[in-house]
Amino acid sequence: MRVEQLELSEWESALPSDGFEVFHLPEALEVVARHTDAEMKLFGGFKGQQPIALLPVFVQQKSVGTAVTSPPPSMGIPRLGPILMPTSPKRRKQEKVNNEFTESVLQQVGTDLGLDRRLAEAGVESPMAETVLDRLDVDSRLTLFRMECNAAYGDPRPYAWGNLQVEPNFTYFLDVADRSADDVRKSFSKSLRREIRDAEDLDVTVETEGVEGARDVFEATSARYAEQDEPFALTWPYVRDLFEALSENDRARAYVARDGDGEYLSGITALYSNDHAYFWQGGAKCIYEGTAVNSLIHWRLVEDLIEDPPVESVTKYDLMGANTERLCRYKAKFGADLVPYYVVESSGAAMDVAKRAYKLVQ
Repeated sequence: MRVEQLELSEWESALPSDGFEVFHLPEALEVVARHTDAEMKLFGGFKGQQPIALLPVFVQQKSVGTAVTSPPPSMGIPRLGPILMPTSPKRRKQEKVNNEFTESVLQQVGTDLGLDRRLAEAGVESPMAETVLDRLDVDSRLTLFRMECNAAYGDPRPYAWGNLQVEPNFTYFLDVADRSADDVRKSFSKSLRREIRDAEDLDVTVETEGVEGARDVFEATSARYAEQDEPFALTWPYVRDLFEALSENDRARAYVARDGDGEYLSGITALYSNDHAYFWQGGAKCIYEGTAVNSLIHWRLVEDLIEDPPVESVTKYDLMGANTERLCRYKAKFGADLVPYYVVESSGAAMDVAKRAYKLVQ
């Protein structure tokens, strides 16, 4: 296998027709690269001229060393990581592609797999980054690695074999392939169906809107985080640029609920890969005339997926995360499938100190 760095145009040509996330799209990567201070590196593995593996990483220089992430932190990107496209259906050859590509990329990004031992020998105990830096040899190289994998990437073992920590996370996929709207709605919980019916009886409209609707969703989301005293790292220029770039190919939509006077109630910004619609932003709690309206917004989005999807090949709705118990109580009402994906990162207590000190994870 030949592994090389690609230009964005080469990356676009190498992408398969399915099995990747919306942020693997070149138009999304280009926006992310403009709005992060990390350097984007696009790796491609080839057999002859045939692309068989891809991985975007973002390399960020810190005073204590280097962070290699996929996706970059604090950019609202749920998953990224590797894409495998082996040409053989045989398990042995598929694993060979995965192993060789993983090993080559880790070597090229300079991941220091012996870092935790070196940090422990340096006696790192303080959570302060300055202490970490002071106790390290100034010439030593420190590389932190973190990756949240594409949901289609099912074999992270080569990273574990390379002394990286691998943990499963989860999300919900609602599959609408070959199903009618009535069939999908019947699969929802009784309470969710009632919420949708009650909202349908209100003087409320749910429509898809352009960038101004996306801005309303962004501002409502930002305000909700502030109310809960939670950090919200996204900026409107980044969200705007991403929405506009993806909208050119109908890969971003803002579903907005308004009352009879046209006032904003709630909304969802949805993004689309070739496989999935993503509940990306919004859905802040909204009660109007005693009725929750967010379930109706989700339903309008799902109806469009069934009857008139913006990308014809999209058949699943990603409810974006099944890792927070409080939120899962609501998302589970959609009757969606629980799907694992993998988080790969540098391991050890000393590494945890360095990651927290330099905010290299979300």
